[in-house]
Amino acid sequence: MAKWGEGDPRWIVEERADATNVNNWHWTERDVTSWSSERLRKLLLGVQVQGSEGVCQVTDVSKLDGEASINNRKGKLIFFYEWQLRANWLGTTSSGVKYRGTVEVSNLSDENDEDDLDITVSLCKDQPDTPLLQLMKKNGTKEVRKVLGEYVKQLKSEFSQGMILPTANGPQAPPPPKKTQIQTSKMQIQTTKTQTSSAHSQMGIRIPTCNFSLTETFLTSADELYRTFINQEFVQVFTRSAAVVDGRRGGRFQLLDGSVSGEFTNLVPDQKIEMRWRFRTWPSEHYASVSLQLEEQGGETELKMECVGVPSGEEDSTREGWKRFYFQAIKQTFGY
Repeated sequence: MAKWGEGDPRWIVEERADATNVNNWHWTERDVTSWSSERLRKLLLGVQVQGSEGVCQVTDVSKLDGEASINNRKGKLIFFYEWQLRANWLGTTSSGVKYRGTVEVSNLSDENDEDDLDITVSLCKDQPDTPLLQLMKKNGTKEVRKVLGEYVKQLKSEFSQGMILPTANGPQAPPPPKKTQIQTSKMQIQTTKTQTSSAHSQMGIRIPTCNFSLTETFLTSADELYRTFINQEFVQVFTRSAAVVDGRRGGRFQLLDGSVSGEFTNLVPDQKIEMRWRFRTWPSEHYASVSLQLEEQGGETELKMECVGVPSGEEDSTREGWKRFYFQAIKQTFGY
C-alpha cells in the first residue's frame, strides 16, 4: 500500500483536515502489535502445570512473530491478528531432575478459534525421554490454549475501548451522504439513456481509448480471491478506506473515497468477474470494461486481467494503479 504522497495522487484517499471520523463512517485503524507482544509474553510466562510426574513451567518466549490491529468501519470493530510463537519450558521431577523443552503455536490468528490452534510440545534434542513431556502435552497444552484465548478476549474488550466514537443518532452509521445519492441518481439516469443507444455507447462517450492486460499469481484459492474483490469488508480492508460494494450482478461499487466506481456486469462465482470501471477524473460517464479471469492451480490462483476502453494517455497510470492498489495491496494485507 502506498504511503501518503507516493504514486498517482488520483488513487490516494484524502483525509479530513480536522482528522474527524464522522459517525464512524471512515475506516480507522489502531495498531496493537506492541501491546499484543507484551501481553502474550506475560500470559505465557504464567503457564505452569503440576502432576505426579513433577512440575513444568514456561520460562521464556524465544519467538513472537506477527502483528495485530483493530479496525472500525461504520461502528463495527474488525480484529486482525496473526502470530507465530515459541516458548521454552522447564520441567522438574519429584526427585529434582530437570528437563528442558519447547512449545510452539503456528496459527494464532483471527481466522482460527481457540480450539483450532495447532500447539506442539516437545523436548529439546539433547534431552532424554521423560514423563514430564506427557504432562506438558496433556495439561500444558490446555493451559497454553487457555491463555491465548484470554489474549484474544482482552484484545476484543479492554484494548478496543475508544475505537467507536459516539454519533448523533446512536451507534449505527448514517446512510451515504446526499451528495453520493444525487450522483448515483444521475448515473442511473445516464445509464437509462445509454441503454437506448448502440452497444458501443453503453461503454460511455466516444473518445480515443487503449487496452492493456495483466497476469498475477496469488497464493490462495480461487474462491477466496473471488470474495476479496466482491466483498465490501474485504475491499475496505485492503484499500484501507471506506467503500460501497454490492457484490452481485448489476451491483455498483465505489472505493478509494470515490476515486474509483463502477458496476459488476457479470459474475461467475470463483471463476470470473466482469465490470464497468472508471476513474473519477475520466471524461464524464466513460467506463472501461474490466475482466478478471481466475484459474486455480494447486495452492495458487492465476488472475488474468483484461482492461478495454481506457482513455488514451491514462494507460500507464491505470495499469500501475491496479498493480499497486489492488494486487500488491491484497497480497500485503492478506498474505496471498
